[in-house]
Amino acid sequence: MQYQTLNIEQKNSVLWLQLNRPEVRNAFNPKMIEELTTIPQLINKDVRAVVLSGAGKSFCAGADLNWMKQSLDLNRQQNLEDAQRLADMLLALDRLPVPLVEMIHGSALGGGVGLVSVCDYAVAVSDTQFSFSEVRLGIVPACIAPFVIRKIGPGHARALFTTAERFDAKKAYDIGLVHVMVSTQDEMMQFTNKKVQEIKECSPNAVRTAKKLIFDLVTTDDRNQLQMAAEVLAEVRVSEEGQEGVRAFLEKRRPSWSELKE
Repeated sequence: MQYQTLNIEQKNSVLWLQLNRPEVRNAFNPKMIEELTTIPQLINKDVRAVVLSGAGKSFCAGADLNWMKQSLDLNRQQNLEDAQRLADMLLALDRLPVPLVEMIHGSALGGGVGLVSVCDYAVAVSDTQFSFSEVRLGIVPACIAPFVIRKIGPGHARALFTTAERFDAKKAYDIGLVHVMVSTQDEMMQFTNKKVQEIKECSPNAVRTAKKLIFDLVTTDDRNQLQMAAEVLAEVRVSEEGQEGVRAFLEKRRPSWSELKE
């Protein structure tokens, strides 16, 4: 497969992935979702770990504006199919048989935080900004919700999903979204290399078995949860507020429900 939105390089037993749409802060579009969904196909018996990062100034800004604009013209069934593709991508990364380490910098917004939630080890630069920003657009962080709630718990999710609060890496660390903070991107790379080396010093079969054991113990209803989440997102996307929120964002104005003055 010829990858257009990802840089991919296998160095020895580590697969290095980089989101490569820096001009839009690595925002998702259908092509990126399709390509990320295929990553499990690249995991052969020799791959011990996967490292994911973002090119340019940010890790991932969530949904691409053009993709959001296209969703305005989709009916409920088309929105459901679109949301299911996003859910399938997240599940594919979550279920990688080897550890997924992520390097987070700049910002991780909306679906970008979903990407953080499906990794096994997250390293973030201290000035990184996070937000579940969907409700500001009249939609909800539905497809990422099963993974996020499993990571940070329903208490933090309730506070962050319903306010679109922007928070820093310190809070992300405090709530368990990321595992370690560093000061610079250079330090992040050094720490990641060290973490990958630790993984490579462990038994490959034991690591894969340990990861599968965790899935078997805590993820018994993934498909049902993701189906429900995809249906929720599709329903909200075609709602009056969902359409108004996306239009207002694209038109750079406040949505009709905002009580703030222009």
